Amino acid sequence: MPLRQRQKIQELLRPSGVSLEVKPAALRRLCFFVAAVFAAVALPARAQELPDLRPALIGQGPDAIINRIDTKTLMAAGQKDALIMFWMDVKSDGALRWSGTFRGTPDSKLLEQEVQRALTNAKMVPAVRNHQPVEVICYGTVEFRAIEGKPRLRVFANQQTEELKTENDFIDPQPCIGGDSHFTGFHYPDTGSPVPVSGTVVVQLSIDATGNVQSAKVESESPPLLGFGDAAMDDISGAKFIPAFRNGKPVACQVTLPFFYQPKS
Repeated sequence: MPLRQRQKIQELLRPSGVSLEVKPAALRRLCFFVAAVFAAVALPARAQELPDLRPALIGQGPDAIINRIDTKTLMAAGQKDALIMFWMDVKSDGALRWSGTFRGTPDSKLLEQEVQRALTNAKMVPAVRNHQPVEVICYGTVEFRAIEGKPRLRVFANQQTEELKTENDFIDPQPCIGGDSHFTGFHYPDTGSPVPVSGTVVVQLSIDATGNVQSAKVESESPPLLGFGDAAMDDISGAKFIPAFRNGKPVACQVTLPFFYQPKS
């Protein structure tokens, strides 16, 4: 420790009218002890500042998806009313590990391309479980409309048809990666196919307000009989979720979510 810094600490420790000499070795031990005490107190306090549960959120910053979509370019290119869905792996710091788009309405190609561009380097407000940031898979929908020559853009954090129709404040449940969740991602099954095949599984899920899976079953799988449905059931076995949120509060829900399986290149 520099001499000036030692002298400053000694002055702080010295009562008025009392001479106090602290040897460097003792001073180092004292500083280490004080730092350890502050760390022990501060870390739990910071953890407690986070809620028990919070889904990954779109946010409002300059890197938020909604602020990265260029509506003027879409209007100039002639984009009509369209909708595109997306999913993404949101890391515990809000950055995206990967993302993808799917289920576009007719004539949504321009919107899909713009959403894919916007997702590159986008950031989310990270999810929280047990007062700790956690990595999650989350789902969303982008809706673009041209109203009286002006663009109207909405980004929803769900893919449930009825919720989208009424534009409800509803967020789909999000499977957690790590922490107390045994979900580790989507694992491509041994299909037995001589050629690589992509698979899609739609799963019906019932999840309580604390993020526990109450029931899960395969609604559909494509292509069938290649093990994608079984892979989906295996992948979510033991998974913990950030529960669905409605109007800012966790709620029990019954939803359908798609899982996508891509062969390794």
